[in-house]
Amino acid sequence: MPALTHTRPTHEPSRADVRLPWWAVALPAVAFAALLLLIAGPGQAHAATDASSTGQVLRHLAELLTR
Repeated sequence: MPALTHTRPTHEPSRADVRLPWWAVALPAVAFAALLLLIAGPGQAHAATDASSTGQVLRHLAELLTR
């Protein structure tokens, strides 16, 4: 019994034919929003210095990039 082979379509799909599932857009957006809320809203935590949490994050990024 011969095996069926799949052939490629003769035309390439255009950009309009490519679709992402809903979760491929929603999950990164939700993760970004959650991380942004963690940085922006310190909640009950109080820092030892009066520097903002955003400034601390930027300072840590600068330290990592300069290594």
